[in-house]
Amino acid sequence: MTKNLDKEGFSSIVDNYQLFYVDLWGVIHNGVSLHKEAINTLKEITKKKKDYVLLTNAPRPNSAVKSFLEKLGMEKEIREHVFTSGEAALNYLKKNLLNENFFHVGPPRDFDLFKDFKKMKSEKIENSKYILCTGLYDDHEEDLEYYKNLFEKNLEKKMICTNPDLIVDRGNVRELCAGSIAMVFEKMGGEVIYFGKPYPEVYNQSTDNKDKKILSIGDNLNTDIKGANLLNFDSLLISNGIHKNEINEEGIEKTSKTYEAICNYIQSELKW
Repeated sequence: MTKNLDKEGFSSIVDNYQLFYVDLWGVIHNGVSLHKEAINTLKEITKKKKDYVLLTNAPRPNSAVKSFLEKLGMEKEIREHVFTSGEAALNYLKKNLLNENFFHVGPPRDFDLFKDFKKMKSEKIENSKYILCTGLYDDHEEDLEYYKNLFEKNLEKKMICTNPDLIVDRGNVRELCAGSIAMVFEKMGGEVIYFGKPYPEVYNQSTDNKDKKILSIGDNLNTDIKGANLLNFDSLLISNGIHKNEINEEGIEKTSKTYEAICNYIQSELKW
């Protein structure tokens, strides 16, 4: 049974945990502005001398996301807790594929992920060793058929996906993410290596989480909550995010069952 924290607040459970994995987009901000109550909660967690990681499926290095958060008005002390799926992927690429040609699928703004090895970027998918997927092209943001045609004769290549999210809400606009492209590639028979929630690597790279009582907080059942389930962490779903309409119509128990995910707690927004 999922417990609702809207009346008692997050403060009612904080002492049960030593470490918190907190999603950024959908919990701390909406892509346009910071959520004040969530920022206040992070400050209260710090006062309690507890640790947290702002764990995000952003296909960019930590530094790029910190710069974005600074523009939104987030304090430096809080920004220092950021760890991205892009950073986890970058660590892997530098170790294993640094000298291999790659083909980039994603918008130009994700360029900072591979600027250190940009000379290995191939303009043609046929000439690449692997595909680096960070998102959708700006001029093909909704047309998944385009990507099917692109991949059709290149399914022998591995794809590195730096954001397993299928969708995200930017303000009030819903957008497809890199995970949707990776799913197309997989369904066609291709192999994908994912970096980000719900896969364990990003959690383990982000901080020392051994032998700690952990709570994972997010708005996405497929990534934030499923990741917690896979690693035996407790979980808190923010219900005003990705699944807002489903939860309003079906309730949390039925919605979480649909996604084969288990939530320990639910809260409409992260609030102390």
